[in-house]
Amino acid sequence: MATVDVTVMGAGIFGLCVAYCCARRGAAVRVIDPNGVGAGASGGLVGALAPHVPENWNPKKAFQFESLIMAADFWAEITAVSGAATGYARTGRLQPLADTRAVDLARSRAASAADLWQGQAVWQVIAAPDASWVPPSPTGLMVRDTLSALIHPRRAVHALAAALVAKGGVIAGDSPPEGQVVWATGWAGMPELGGNGVKGQAALLSYDARGQPQLFADGLHIIPHGDGTVAVGSTSERVFETPGATDAALDEVLVRARHAVPVLMDAPVTARWAGVRPRSRSRAPVLGAHPTRQGEYVANGGFKIGFGMAPKVGEVMADLLLEGRDLIPDGFRAAQA
Repeated sequence: MATVDVTVMGAGIFGLCVAYCCARRGAAVRVIDPNGVGAGASGGLVGALAPHVPENWNPKKAFQFESLIMAADFWAEITAVSGAATGYARTGRLQPLADTRAVDLARSRAASAADLWQGQAVWQVIAAPDASWVPPSPTGLMVRDTLSALIHPRRAVHALAAALVAKGGVIAGDSPPEGQVVWATGWAGMPELGGNGVKGQAALLSYDARGQPQLFADGLHIIPHGDGTVAVGSTSERVFETPGATDAALDEVLVRARHAVPVLMDAPVTARWAGVRPRSRSRAPVLGAHPTRQGEYVANGGFKIGFGMAPKVGEVMADLLLEGRDLIPDGFRAAQA
């Protein structure tokens, strides 16, 4: 590649999405990451693409909604271009309701979802289905939403990297940046943006629930991947000593997940994972002009919602870098991070 139009520093989900969206518009793109593709939080296990609750609407929730609606076509394109599966499926989500207050709140959200989700998905209170996959509900009622989707994070980032290369992009371990430079370095880059890192631990169980809805029970995401595994997680640790190590905190997650979904009680653990997710002060992504690197850009801070936000993050950053169109919500800018 003789001339580089865009250099992206970081091969996680945000960096790769920005790079791919630029490459498919014809830009010459290079991604630089000495640790390789998906080496940080993007190489995790869970993959819950779950929406914010449909109330108190704001630009972050609207941005996420648009990105979740874009996701099916985006990930289908990645599979078509790369020839690799991403594990994406919009199978919805079930959440047990603990008491009368939770039921009343869920019903009010169902009414607001009918407007805010524009008829493209539903949030509704239903009787708990009589099925082994469904966790017990104290009220006999659950929330069902059809906007939630799931993805296999590790497979998705590697498919995305392959799609980028198929579009002419280059992924390198080390290279001088050229052209427009975007910093997408995950939690390592958060301190200069006023943010930090939050450790998460998750596990993969051998249990075939493919095609079933994802679950949110006892504060845990329980994700039935299409390969016959179930991911559970995660912890949220602001104080930690060993970023990549699992410990008793994950053991507690496993106990809670097995009690929430009894069919998982004897499912063997096939993988344990720990990583640190980038969190801005506002919990929103940080996009646009970099606050400390003059003339350069940032795409970071996808704390817990990175995969769900990524398709639209890639598009708005490509708009800015290649066409000078700034469609980034004000609350996502580095000065307000």
